[in-house]
Amino acid sequence: MNLAIRDIRRHKTRFLLTCVGLGLLLTVVMAMSGIYRGLIGDATKVVEATPAQIWVVQKDTRGPFAESSRLPEDIEHSIAAVEGVRRASPLSFQYVQIPRGDKAIRLFLVGYKLGGIGGPSVVVDGRAITKKHYEIVVDRKSGYAVGDTIHLGLEDYTVVGITQGMTSPSGDPAAFVSLADAQVIQFQLDNEAIRNNRERVVSTYAQLASVNPFMRDRATKQALTAAENPHFANAVVAELDDPSMAPEVASYIRRWNHYQVFSADQQREILLKGFIEKSQKQLWMFRTILVIVSGVIIALIIYTLTMDKLREIATLKIIGAADRTIVSMILQQSLLLGLIGFAVGYGLIRRTYMMYPRTVTLQPLDMFVLFGVVVVICVLASILGIWRALKVDPGAALSGG
Repeated sequence: MNLAIRDIRRHKTRFLLTCVGLGLLLTVVMAMSGIYRGLIGDATKVVEATPAQIWVVQKDTRGPFAESSRLPEDIEHSIAAVEGVRRASPLSFQYVQIPRGDKAIRLFLVGYKLGGIGGPSVVVDGRAITKKHYEIVVDRKSGYAVGDTIHLGLEDYTVVGITQGMTSPSGDPAAFVSLADAQVIQFQLDNEAIRNNRERVVSTYAQLASVNPFMRDRATKQALTAAENPHFANAVVAELDDPSMAPEVASYIRRWNHYQVFSADQQREILLKGFIEKSQKQLWMFRTILVIVSGVIIALIIYTLTMDKLREIATLKIIGAADRTIVSMILQQSLLLGLIGFAVGYGLIRRTYMMYPRTVTLQPLDMFVLFGVVVVICVLASILGIWRALKVDPGAALSGG
């Protein structure tokens, strides 16, 4: 006779409802573990999807993600000329928020040179960008489909392809356009701003009455050209002939080209330590609190179940039942409560994780670790009930106390 099972049958409804409640709590714990892993994956997704060993950014910055970085597009040629560099390519990154119906959608816009480094690694639907202007590839998470039109800046762009799992360090869906289009979107002024800027420059040079008119007009045109130049990038990435040469190549570029250089691993470290570190700590804190709360709930439930059957436990003692029989009954109830709750939680998270707004990555190792933690918590939580059961006086069965 299994006393634990027979006792659970007596309080079946309460026991099952408790299992469901614990399962919901463990679902939140699993979701936070998945969000934590997804946070790491999102933060490093762009760096890992870019087949480059070094990232060249503006001097004295930690760009292009943790800080703003801006440098001329054409430095790709000087970087490509460095010994050990196979090819180099400029990239631009920016966040855009655009209206879509009654809501606004936020995209992480990546501009890359067609045929260069940094484009979408996989296109699951449609095709890659083949034209220099007015084509865009977006992640499936954005909700757009092939053939849709997206208005960015002053122009409309046609969705020609869909990627899967490409997000920004903040978890927003990524979108890819040609570098030429990205520069217009990011750096090109609108028509009114261009007119105002030209009037300001012309007015400034017109005040230089002592300057030769021909030289003044020429300087004015040069100033306007420089002010309206959109040919900038946020980073230049480079692929090396030998990845082990990254430190030497980076040192050379810092010394002779006067730019800041990071390896791909250093970019990941910047993103993980500076960009999402606080979010990681917060998720760990909440997950720890929820695990402790789960243990307290199991302990209270087991203690309550034990208090409800003190007279039956006293009767078992009178008829000669060993203490290990009583301990086994309580321990089995606690383990069943935890295991059923874990099964409920795992089943729920497997069916709902794709509905979360942030990326949720469920790793088998995390689930095994949490399972082990739940088992340990169940064992520890049963100690209070076992202690109370072993203190029961066998005479309570005869006295009715």
